[in-house]
Amino acid sequence: MSPKVDAFLRRQETWRKEFTKLREIIVACDLTEDLKWGQPCYSHDGKNVILMHGFKEYCAVLFPKGALLKDPKGVLVQQTKNVQASRQIRFTSLAEVLRTAKTLEAYIREAIEVEKAGLKVPFKRTKDFEMPEELESKLEASAALKEAFEGLTPGRQRGYLLYFAQAKQAKTREARVAYTCRHRASATRACPPSTAHA
Repeated sequence: MSPKVDAFLRRQETWRKEFTKLREIIVACDLTEDLKWGQPCYSHDGKNVILMHGFKEYCAVLFPKGALLKDPKGVLVQQTKNVQASRQIRFTSLAEVLRTAKTLEAYIREAIEVEKAGLKVPFKRTKDFEMPEELESKLEASAALKEAFEGLTPGRQRGYLLYFAQAKQAKTREARVAYTCRHRASATRACPPSTAHA
């Protein structure tokens, strides 16, 4: 067990009991324990298998390749619709952790097998993301803007597509697209603006 994780647990006020039990379950699966990104992280042969983290309403374990797990118990949570690979199991009490212990162990063992097999999550390509019609009409109206957008890296294009698509109302999407097009001299240098400008 890592002394860094010991120190992490001592600092926890809200989820200490839950984290302590989760840690016990996880280390029993012969994973290497470390602290990464400020959170307890457990790996197999240098590959991250599971992390623990806490939020206001719940604590959770996160499987970086959770999308590849079978989930027969239906306990895996996709944090948002745009998260492609990772999945969480959430807990709100120690009793929940105890009830889910055997399921969690089975999922950890499956996640280890996923890593041993070298499986990869098939990520969507940029062209698989839906383009909001508000952006599409702007690109059709301006050859320079279209060229600038197509010159972006695929990751940057996805960032814009997701940012614009997050808005539920058409008028908000339109405002985001208009603001970005109006206030960014070069789309290749720009990051999506904050929602405060929408």
